[in-house]
Amino acid sequence: MLNQTVLALGKKRSTIREIFEFGNQRAKIVGRENIFDFSIGNPNVPAPESVQDAIRDIITTKHPSAIHGYTSAQGTEDCRAAIAESLNARFGTDYSAKNLYMTLGAAASISICFTALTAAPQDEFIVFAPFFPEYQVFIEHGAGAKCVIIPAQVEDFQINFAEFEKKLNPHTKGIIINSPNNPSGVVYSDETINRLTALLSAKSEEYGHPIYLISDEPYREIIYDGITAPFIAPSYKNTLVCYSYSKSLSLPGERIGYVLVPNTVDNFEDVYAAVCGAGRVLGYVCAPSLFQQVITRCAADVADISIYEKNRNILFEGLTSMGYSCVKPEGAFYLFPKTLEEDDFAFCERAKKYDLLLVPGSDFGAPGHFRISYCVQTETVQRALPLFEKLAKEYGL
Repeated sequence: MLNQTVLALGKKRSTIREIFEFGNQRAKIVGRENIFDFSIGNPNVPAPESVQDAIRDIITTKHPSAIHGYTSAQGTEDCRAAIAESLNARFGTDYSAKNLYMTLGAAASISICFTALTAAPQDEFIVFAPFFPEYQVFIEHGAGAKCVIIPAQVEDFQINFAEFEKKLNPHTKGIIINSPNNPSGVVYSDETINRLTALLSAKSEEYGHPIYLISDEPYREIIYDGITAPFIAPSYKNTLVCYSYSKSLSLPGERIGYVLVPNTVDNFEDVYAAVCGAGRVLGYVCAPSLFQQVITRCAADVADISIYEKNRNILFEGLTSMGYSCVKPEGAFYLFPKTLEEDDFAFCERAKKYDLLLVPGSDFGAPGHFRISYCVQTETVQRALPLFEKLAKEYGL
């Protein structure tokens, strides 16, 4: 007899992965250049040259055992110190190596946090739609806690506070936010952050225990129009930050990221130890050694995001001129328009007729929308616009 929960998860990939694999199979028939795959957030911008230089230098100057050997479970002190120094320079904080735990990307970071914080099956974690679908898997099947979903505020995709306040209760162990957001590209405003942190502080005092804020920040550096994405940790003392270099350095396949546990967190030493213990339980010890050394040298660097901004502008202006309705994204590399019929799955299925591969919004907790991942070649975006127009005309636009 097998674990039936994980068996079911293994037999059915996420919708995003299913569409991505459909594209791979379809490409064998019509050619890769004729597939307009907007399904997966796989950066197409090259990693910065500093990353390539670091890899070459490390590989050619160090002994193999110093490149590929085990590190401390929580990561090398040099790497953690370099990240702390980068954060301090940008945000005026006072972190050190002791505040960081290196992980296999943001998914590992998030899983670790949910597992570390869950003390009982009745513990609840709140997520705000639209959200990355795997949050629910990590909470319910990984940590064994309860996932509470707050419906989307579709007019601007800021937090739906009316519904949020209804769901807060003494069992609320934490919340998770993602800004810039996947799938909407929205950046939470200062007003949203201030209201959120004030509410969490008041409810933590009322309930007699901290409500943790898990900030999922892999898109922190991918922002447009001269705005800044708020760095949440200094605004709320019980914040844990989950980060990945998959997007900012275009290294998704290298699986390198971290959990930041600030000194301000209540019972800091125990929370950090719980993070370490959760990493041990989940098997996330010793993040990739080579890329810890790369990050030590490149923690402050960012890939060229101007291409994403160009793609956003082409898509947003093109689609809205055709009659599609969409909140303009301020960051990340996703567009989240409304579908042209109520059934978002049916709409995305119809789009396949034009080899447009789109992800239904229902998977992100926001039915009636679809996600476009525009981290693709600009030529692909331009060639896709006439196909989006043909699709729109089928609905009378």
